[in-house]
Amino acid sequence: MPSRTRPRTRPPRRSEIPPSGARRASGTGSVLGAILDHGPVARSTVARLTGLSPASVTGHVGQLLSRGLVRESAETTGPRGLGRPHVPVDIDTSRFLVAGAHIAVAHSTVALMDLRGRVVAEERRPHPGTDPRRILDGIAARLGPLTTAHADGRRVLALGVATGHRVDPAAGVVVEHPHLGWRAVPVREILAAATGLPVHVDSHSRALARAEQMFGEVSTRASTVLLFVGAVVDAAFATAGELHRGPRSGAGSVAHLPLGSGGSGDAEPCRCGRTGCLQSEVSERAMIRRAAEQDLRVGTFQELLDHAVAGEPRAVALFRRRARLIGRAAALLLDMFDPQCLVVVEPGTGLIPGCLADLREEAGMRSWVCDDPERTVVPSSFTGSVLSTAGGAVALGALYTDPLCPWPALPAVC
Repeated sequence: MPSRTRPRTRPPRRSEIPPSGARRASGTGSVLGAILDHGPVARSTVARLTGLSPASVTGHVGQLLSRGLVRESAETTGPRGLGRPHVPVDIDTSRFLVAGAHIAVAHSTVALMDLRGRVVAEERRPHPGTDPRRILDGIAARLGPLTTAHADGRRVLALGVATGHRVDPAAGVVVEHPHLGWRAVPVREILAAATGLPVHVDSHSRALARAEQMFGEVSTRASTVLLFVGAVVDAAFATAGELHRGPRSGAGSVAHLPLGSGGSGDAEPCRCGRTGCLQSEVSERAMIRRAAEQDLRVGTFQELLDHAVAGEPRAVALFRRRARLIGRAAALLLDMFDPQCLVVVEPGTGLIPGCLADLREEAGMRSWVCDDPERTVVPSSFTGSVLSTAGGAVALGALYTDPLCPWPALPAVC
């Protein structure tokens, strides 16, 4: 790579820049979020964490108790019995679940998740084709048996659906998914009619960015870029607890970011007609093609990943090459958004030794603003359960944003 000429005056390091005040959610959602992060927690502590008055917190907690979303724990006192007794509150995971569905290119995953974001059960099946009605009807049909087998008496509040490419959450529509051939598919309408549940729909990258904010590592909760690399390659941008979608629901369409001369000369053209696009270089399809060029015959990407995890040299080399190419894209995103954290959702970074280090080295070498890739570039908090987390996170995101919303399974708020 050609050397870069940096300015003589050293720019301030991230640690030297005072943090800006993040916007906080107000009201009941803010209280529920504080309980999620710190529960079991006293109401007085919730008031301090949220900046709300003790009386206001007491009112919000009362509404959450009446809906069955939180519960009271045993009364406690201060050290050696000093101080006034208080009754901590915590998220109640004994009454309700959410369902999630992730629609990938070759298969779909249906899962159940508790209110703390823990996956209770999951089931993955290959698609019987690409017809949207058939895929969505199949998801609805699988949800009942999964709930019967694993809900343990808990009611399902809602269904969240996540998939790649352009999704309009407000309309509940997959705007365009070229890999499946879908265009303007009314996912919410179809699945709500089939399941009788409230249905929330979003892109998988935004869903996973929201999951990081709710349940992920603390470092991923401020300003975050999430880069998803699978059969589909896309991204999400979050700051101050808000996800940026764009007026056409197109934010995060990074599949055609140019990787420059780092792509090999024999690269397969992207569907846009150019070569060297991020997706055409690092997608699962590209990895399988490159494996065949190395006389490593695999039928699926999962087989290739299994070979790499087992230490097969050619497979490992392919994933480490992929990590460096992803690092180039990560550097571009770091320079565009200067986030506190860039989360990479890609199995090699969490499962194959050397991949994360390669990705960080490439990103740090190419980025002008990232001075600490070890802290800034991190793997997903949900490695191993990414797809089962994505759909449920869409539903839980709606719940934690507005816990007083009128979901049929919850008691009405007076």
